[in-house]
Amino acid sequence: MTVGNMESVELFDAGEKGRGLRATKELSTGEVVFAEPSFSAVVFDSLAARVLWRIHKDTSVASDSQLVSVDQLEDHVADLPQEDLKRLQTDVHSFQEYWSYGRKRHSDDYISHIFGIIKCNGFTLSDQRGLQAVGVGLFPNLCLINHDCWPNCTVILNHGNQAAVTSALHSQRRIELRSLGRISEGEELTVSYVDFLNLSADRQKKLKETFHFECTCSHCRQHISDDLMTAAADSEGSKPSAEKVKEVTAFSKECLEKIEMSRIEGQYHEVLKLCLECLEKQENVLADTHLSKLRVLSVCSEVLSYMQLFSEAADYARRMMEAYTKLYHSNNAQLGMATMRAGVTHWHAGQIEVGHGLICKAYGILMVTHGPNHAITKDLESMRMQTEEELKMFKQDEKVYHKMRDAALKKQQQLG
Repeated sequence: MTVGNMESVELFDAGEKGRGLRATKELSTGEVVFAEPSFSAVVFDSLAARVLWRIHKDTSVASDSQLVSVDQLEDHVADLPQEDLKRLQTDVHSFQEYWSYGRKRHSDDYISHIFGIIKCNGFTLSDQRGLQAVGVGLFPNLCLINHDCWPNCTVILNHGNQAAVTSALHSQRRIELRSLGRISEGEELTVSYVDFLNLSADRQKKLKETFHFECTCSHCRQHISDDLMTAAADSEGSKPSAEKVKEVTAFSKECLEKIEMSRIEGQYHEVLKLCLECLEKQENVLADTHLSKLRVLSVCSEVLSYMQLFSEAADYARRMMEAYTKLYHSNNAQLGMATMRAGVTHWHAGQIEVGHGLICKAYGILMVTHGPNHAITKDLESMRMQTEEELKMFKQDEKVYHKMRDAALKKQQQLG
């Protein structure tokens, strides 16, 4: 699809939600609904200056495919609490002293409007493999898509074959809106502004505080999956008391705070110790889908992999992935990444059959959410091909396979 092609969507009145975008034709699973270059993108600082520079240079419409001008986007300044308003006024004052593009001056209200637009609509930019946030960008057409906690589309940053950065401030990075399943003609397009892996009340609170609207999607109204995210363990038909669940949940919260502190300080052996203590306490009390348990499983598998204790890491990674499967949409990017992580961990642990199967499953998900040209999908395709070859070798002669694998690991350790 040509970047900027908007033939598959149209702007419409979405009632209480305001404006929205809907499909003008039937869309298939994994289809790129549209791709959009950023109106403005920077390495975190001075996005407001970049936006104003573009408005002065090109007006607030960058191309014919842009459905609305940047300064027509919502700012929600009027919805800000008093403390945030004071902070905004301070930022505006500082900006006015800094701004010096020719002799063109703007009112404080207009600068507040631009700041509000950026706060509500800025999209975090990551590096090629989505591992680290490196900046923020403004994508006007993407800003028109309304939220749903169980959306029919996902947004991915895809660098493609473009140069990553063409100047000190402006990036050629583009977003792609991709369909997560079949979308009917006339159906509203939605994305999720927050991670689904939070209780409905917590998602609603975050959406209200950040984006200033009440989420009334079906998953929030019906509290779908809240029971799984707070579930007690079911050990042979016996469940712990509500009091015990409450006690262990409180312990887990305190433990997770200590884990995070140790992680920040790089004390990985302490992180592992705390994780194992917490998991022991959670055993037969919290289900693997419980949010507290999931977060500990995630950190535990990550730190064990970092220590190259792959056999131990594989079990925790698999449990986390299986819990994600019960909670997330089948084509959710987070599920795809967790499945990939579990697959790679099993592969490194020498469990080639399970590892290859999980890598193939992850590849199927990321082909939908990221597409074939994304760096992560390409990495995964290379892993899929390599594990496929290793699996053939394993089936021909297990002893020879393990001998070669052990030799490769030994060599890797010596080089490390």
